Amino acid sequence: MLHRISTVPPSKPHAGAADFAIHDSGRACGPVLLMKTNRIQTAVWAVLAVMLAGCTKEEVASVAVPEVTVVSLSPATVQRDDELPGRVAAVRTAQIRAQVGGIVQRRLFAQGAEVEAGTPLFQIDPAAFQAEVDSARALLQRSEAAVVRTQVQSARLGSLAAAQAVSQQARDDAHAEHQQAVADVAQARATLARRQLDLRYATVASPIAGRIDEALVTEGALVTASDATPMAVVQQVDQVYVDVRQPASMLEGIQRAVVAGQLDAAKGLPVTLLGTGGTPYAEQGRMLFSGINVDAETGDIVLRIVVDNPARRLLPGMFVRARVPRGVQVGALLVPQQSVLRSTGGQSYAWVVGKEGKAVIRTIEVDGQVGRQYVVSHGLQAGERVVVEGQDRLQEGMAVTARPWQPAAVATTTATAAKAVGSR
Repeated sequence: MLHRISTVPPSKPHAGAADFAIHDSGRACGPVLLMKTNRIQTAVWAVLAVMLAGCTKEEVASVAVPEVTVVSLSPATVQRDDELPGRVAAVRTAQIRAQVGGIVQRRLFAQGAEVEAGTPLFQIDPAAFQAEVDSARALLQRSEAAVVRTQVQSARLGSLAAAQAVSQQARDDAHAEHQQAVADVAQARATLARRQLDLRYATVASPIAGRIDEALVTEGALVTASDATPMAVVQQVDQVYVDVRQPASMLEGIQRAVVAGQLDAAKGLPVTLLGTGGTPYAEQGRMLFSGINVDAETGDIVLRIVVDNPARRLLPGMFVRARVPRGVQVGALLVPQQSVLRSTGGQSYAWVVGKEGKAVIRTIEVDGQVGRQYVVSHGLQAGERVVVEGQDRLQEGMAVTARPWQPAAVATTTATAAKAVGSR
């Protein structure tokens, strides 16, 4: 119920027709509201007409039909590789340990330097070993003198025994004493050699050529042959190993490629190493062998790769990625990485522009990648147009305007050339 609102002065007791149109019990209010609504709609359509009049036909069309870039699929023959994580290991590693006990007098190397085989590294106090050498040498001289004496005695008693001046027993005893003296000389020589060897071990040398790490003992430290901690570590790093783990199922593909002649195993399968950010190293590796045991928990085997490392860029313990060849795939369908989308459940899909120019979504399966492109194993066919850019504006069955996609490098070159022509 509307309240009465008077539009005439209070001195006038009677209302006119206009007043009745406002406060009548609803019979006259409905037509008035309808007229006001029609006027508002007319005004809105007028504003839209003015706005659309300022747009060109191309702008109106762009709002209605989204533009996307597409790439046409064509089968290609590609070299398939697998990128596997690996760890660098030295070709040879020698833990420098003391073979005799004593006090370390000097360190004879620069830490982190390259050393040759036989280079002295530590000097253990040799005084005690030199004394033992002198004692062993004196014992040898005494044994050699005993040999001379017993030889003369044996010869003399032999002559007397022939003249029956002494008994045969005396001659035999003299001969046995001479043989014992000869044996004592051999023992003394062996003892001297052992003492000389201990004296040589007092100078600790490197058994291999390579790069030596920091010294783990200092001057004044007492070392023994039974120490658990080495004195230093020398590693040969002019060549290194890279050990990677690969599923055993992938090894079967490599073996088939070797049998088919796609890969030459005689020269070692070529392997490219990738550093931080996927940048390849200049050093090229080759596969030596694969392990013969499969890990029961992971189903992986170990592949050992040898890499020349003249610049010492690869250091033992580093983690790298190795691009191991799998073989050649004929008729592979490649799509740019940005054209493949993934749902929250991990399912891969892509948008395709059909023959009628409408967007269609496809569920696909991806089998690795080659460079910056994915290899599609299921879901797409040769000749189809896959959307690379503009997927966020698409809906199933929507009409689209498609133009060929250009990679970033090509697009940059084209834009630069156009700018140069325009500046002329």
